[in-house]
Parts: sequence; structure tokens; C-alpha cells
Amino acid sequence: MITTSVIVLIALGFTAAAVLAAASKALYVKEDPRIAQVEACLPGANCGGCGLPGCGAAAAAVVAGKAKPDLCVAGGNEIAEAIAKVMGMSVDFSEPEVAELICTGGNRAETIYAYEGIHDCRAEAMLYYGEKSCGLGCIGMGTCVRACPFDALQLDEQNLPVVNKTLCRSCGKCTEVCPTGAIRISGLSANLLHINKTQDCLAPCMQKCPIQVDVRTFVHQLKKGRLASALQTVKSRNPLPLILGRVCPAPCEQICRRNILDSGVAISTLQKFVAEWEMQSGQHVPLDCNPDTGHRVAIVGAGPAGLSCAYFLRRLGHHPVLFDTHAEPGGMLRYAIPEFRLPHHVVEWEIHGILEIGVEYRPFMNFGKDFTLESLAEDGFESVFLATGAWHTPSLDIPGGDGRNVMGSVQFLGEIGVHISSMHEKTVVVVGGTNAAMDTARTVIRLGASRVVVLAEDIQRKMSANKTDIKHATSAGAEIMEQTRPVEFHQDGHGNVVRVDFEQVQYKDEKKASGPILSVPDTLQSVDCDLVVVCLERWPELECFKDAEGNIPFKVSKQGTVEADKATMQTSLPHVFAGGELRLGRSLVMDAVADGRRAARSIHTLLTEGKVRRFSAPPLERVIPESILKGMKVTYSIPRVKEQEIPVDVRKHSMTKEVTLPITLCDAVKEASRCLHCGLTCYDSDAGSEYANDPDVLTFEEIAAQKAAKEAAEAKSAASAKDTAKEACA
Repeated sequence: MITTSVIVLIALGFTAAAVLAAASKALYVKEDPRIAQVEACLPGANCGGCGLPGCGAAAAAVVAGKAKPDLCVAGGNEIAEAIAKVMGMSVDFSEPEVAELICTGGNRAETIYAYEGIHDCRAEAMLYYGEKSCGLGCIGMGTCVRACPFDALQLDEQNLPVVNKTLCRSCGKCTEVCPTGAIRISGLSANLLHINKTQDCLAPCMQKCPIQVDVRTFVHQLKKGRLASALQTVKSRNPLPLILGRVCPAPCEQICRRNILDSGVAISTLQKFVAEWEMQSGQHVPLDCNPDTGHRVAIVGAGPAGLSCAYFLRRLGHHPVLFDTHAEPGGMLRYAIPEFRLPHHVVEWEIHGILEIGVEYRPFMNFGKDFTLESLAEDGFESVFLATGAWHTPSLDIPGGDGRNVMGSVQFLGEIGVHISSMHEKTVVVVGGTNAAMDTARTVIRLGASRVVVLAEDIQRKMSANKTDIKHATSAGAEIMEQTRPVEFHQDGHGNVVRVDFEQVQYKDEKKASGPILSVPDTLQSVDCDLVVVCLERWPELECFKDAEGNIPFKVSKQGTVEADKATMQTSLPHVFAGGELRLGRSLVMDAVADGRRAARSIHTLLTEGKVRRFSAPPLERVIPESILKGMKVTYSIPRVKEQEIPVDVRKHSMTKEVTLPITLCDAVKEASRCLHCGLTCYDSDAGSEYANDPDVLTFEEIAAQKAAKEAAEAKSAASAKDTAKEACA
């Protein structure tokens, strides 16, 4: 029985073997030898960063045409090229990307409870929404460190992950496990074109900057003496740091958290300092640019908006060409801002830095005459950015406003040194409280004017002019008459204005300095004059955009500006974008630079993705409420750096000498130490501790004690005086 069973089993085994052998011959598929060759090129990490289960599967996908040669995130370009060689293919440029931490809080961020469970960020976030009061804050339990297959992450003493960029392969494993979005994958394009959103870790200064400079990082780099890195950080958002360091009104400083305690960090001064350092070196700091994509973009207008757009497009690898009517690029930076405020050599240096990275400039090109949208398309330009500015000052709608000696600010400032070289013993009336009004007042004083009267509708704090420029104008001798406006210009027989009548005005709500501007009855005054310069609104000149029938091909606002989406700069023509003062009317240089970067972002996505990429989340438009702190506990009070100025008598006789002198490296580093290195809600309470022993540095406790002692002494003195008075009466 047993023998029979054994024989049967053996027979069944032979039968099965025979069937399997036959089946293998019938169904055998020879494996493509390239799979093994491709797999040999791969690092064998089996990390899954490519989305496939191991390197073998990745190799099979490449050979099957289901994946590209650059699928391996662990390998980089060398491995991609090796795979492409096996496959007889070419590799497109792949921009390097690395993990990047956006949270700066660490142990500074307030913890709202003690978590005693599993030490995992995801578990903690799931159970308790994270332990930090800041919703963006890194929880700090190292889940991302454990998830990284390349040992590119480690925790520092604050329990914040530190990225080793040489080891990071941008596989994204860390971002997958991070529950708060505190760590992200980012590269050159993403950094250049990122638009701040409310879910970013933004200090108040970064929220208020239209250009969105990473203030926190660049100031920290300056503090550490890494000036080149600091400048590169600035230039990832601002291509004109030397210029904006001089003309920016610095809204970032006004909202700086240090204002709660003493005074805001001199951010604009520090930006100017690192840019001055570069200029003094004689060489521009190297900037990364992606390889040429072959896409050509026409930019009409070489002012700040056009220069900004060209700069960012070139760094992204595209070929921008600037067209302008002037001999030299710069727009109003070169032709409408006085040299004592913005020296020509500064403008030259900044623009040269943009042109030398590969931006092309074509002078004496008039839109509508020398080229059109149609001719640009025929020449191979795939997109157009219009940034022709607002050069027209409309006439005042008052009697005598058409006088021969009534000029707009741009016309007047543009003729200095060309047709106007002296205002000796002249009386000049300047209308407006704008930056141009202060520039005009300071200019005519330098040209020898005996009297300058500025008529401004607003009180000083409501004027659009920079407060520093207002101070410089008044110190030079300009008479700034607040809450006044002209009502009539009296002309002589030759059509020249010889007298200006003006009146007092007031706000409808005087307490809040808001509401409509109303005339104050019986306040009429007069001033004799030789020249009137109007420095109010400016509007674009749109005649050049009209076709043969007199139509403009895109939408125009009631104010006479080109309508464009405020987030993307796209006009009603999909491939045409507009920004700067052409879109905004009279505005600030920083707004024009911001428009240029946003336009570059939109044009880039149109060229590379076939459509303008909209935002996955709304861009930041208002200050994030939770970031505005009312109470802070900071240890040290460090005096804000004081910029030295040349004497008033010297500046009144020079059209080229800057009023403000550069600060020293020591001053810059000390000022940078005042920065609290803020996050969304956190900050460094011991900022500036390295200067604790300096005689001008006090703790806030010492300041409070001094204040209390002073108040006690004053009270004692007052009591003593009271007693003395009583005795005298007795």
C-alpha cells in the first residue's frame, strides 16, 4: 500500500514537472536586457522616491516608456544621463531642488500642553493639533528625520530639522510626513517666484513688503558676516537693492515688532549696506540662472517694472528683450529722480547687473511706430509685458492752469541739467505732497531759488512722500503748507503765471484725518511766483497702443490705466501682461518691482505649462492678525543705527552729493543683531545679547528702573516745591 502511494506521488511529480516545463517554453518572454543595464545605473537605494516599488520596478518603467530617464530622485543628473545613454535618449534640464524649512521657531514657540504619548509629529498633530501655539510651527519630534532615506536631515538644539543640501535628493518623504507644512521642497524657480500666502511663516516685516524680501533670512546672514549670501537672498526677490535702499518708504520698518519696545530695525539701511558692499567690490555677486529655454519675451519699457520682469525671466532661463524709447534703460529711475537722492552711478551699476546676466536692451524703440504687438509675434516673441510707465501729468482744472510756466514734475525734473540749470532768486510753487514734490522742492533750492512753497492737501503724516524726504526738504528751506490747495493761477499778458491763490482745507473727519477734503471759508491767501510745478497724479499715455481705427486692443480703466489682473498682471489679451505705473498710475518704485516679478511668474507658467498658473491658495493681501503681538518680553534695548548726513549748507549747493552717508560694517552687524528673528508669532527674546556689555545697551529692566527713579525724583521735587510754596505763603 505504501509502495503504491509512493509510486503514485512520484508519477504525479513527474507529470507536473513535464507540464510546467512545457508551459514555460510556451509562455516564456525574454527580458529586455536594457532593464538590467538601467537598473545597474541606479543607486540601489530602493527609496521609493520615484513613486515605484524599488529600483528594479523603476528600470522596467523606463524601458517600457512609462517613466523618463530622470525619474530617480536619489541619483541626480549624472544617473539620469547614464540611463538616457542606455536608452539612446537625451535628458532635459532638471532644476535641482532640496528640502527647506520655513519655521524658525523651535523652542521659542510657546507650547500649549505637555505631550506624553508617542513621539511622532503626525500622531501629535492628529490627537492634539500639534503642541505649538503657532499652527505653522515645527512640532520638533523628528518624524521627518526618520523618514529621510538619505540621512539629509538632523535636529538641532532647538529641535528644528537642519537640511544637508549635499545629501538631499528632493524625494519629498519629509514633506509627506510633516503635518504642519513646516518643511517643503524648493528650487530656484520656486524661490524666485513664490508669492507669500497666509499659510507661510511670515514675520510682520515680510507681510508688509510688496516685493516680499525674506527679511528674516537676509538680516540673519548679515549678522553672521555672510554678506554675499545676504545679498543673494535679497536678490531672489529684489533686483534693485541699491536703488530701493534709497527710495523705498520701508513699510517693513513701520510694522517691525521692535517698535513695541524701542524702534524698528533699519531694514532698508541694511539692504542698502549689503548692496553698497557689492558695488564697492567692483564685481556683482554670482547669480544662478537656468539654462536657456529658447522662449523669447518682449518687454516694452525699461523702467523698474520692466527691468524686474526681465531679470526674473532671465534667471528662469528665458530670453527677455527690453524695448525703450530712451538711449539708456532705467525709465524714471534715470530720468526723473534727482541725483542727490539717487546717484547715476548707482542706477548704472544696478542696471548693468541685470544686463550682464543676459538681458538684451534695444534703445530708441517707439511702440506703435517702430514695432507693434503683431510685429513682435512675427519676430518670434511668445509673450509681451507692457511697462511704459505714467509720464503724463494732467493739467489742473482751475483758472489759469494752462499757464506757460506751469510744468509737470516729470517734465521739470527731466529738464534739469538739459534746459534748466539755474533758478537763481526765483520763487517756485510746488503743488502736491508726493515724493516728486519733495524732489522738486529740494532741486529748486539747490538751483538757487529764493523761496519754495509746497501746497499739500494732507497733513504731513498722511502725505505720500517719504517722511525722510519731507524732513530733508524742510531742513533745506522749503515751506511746506499743510492742508492747502491752489484755487487760481493768475497770468500776465504773456500767459505766464505770476501769482497763485490758495486756500486752507480740512478733512470731513478732522479727528481721524479722513474723509473728503473740504474748503475752509475765508482762508484765501496768495503767493507771487515765477514757476509752478504740479506734482500730483500722473497717468499713462495710451496713444501709442491705438490701432489704425483708434482702438486699444486691451481693456482700459476709467482712470486711463491698462486693466490687468492684480495677481497675474494678465490683460484681456492672454499673451499680453501689464504692470507698474501703466497699470497703477502714479505709484512707488517698490510696487513696480513687485508687478514685474508677478508678471514674470505668470509669463513663465504660460511658456512652460501653456497657461497662466493661478494660485492654489489666495496670495497674502492683509496682515495676518495673529502675528500682531501686543505684549513682548525682550531683554536688551539696543539703539537704532544713526545714518550720518552731510551738512545742510553743503547739500544746498550740490546736485550730486547724497545727503545720507554709508554706515560701517560694525554698525551694520550691530543693527542686524537688533532683529528679533521673528516667526509668525515667535521671536528671540535675547536678541543682541552679544552686545550686552556695550555702554549704549541696556536691559529693559534697567530702563524701567531708570524711568521709575526719574519719576520718583520728579515727584519728590514737585512735593518739595509745594512745601516751599506753603512756607512762603505762611
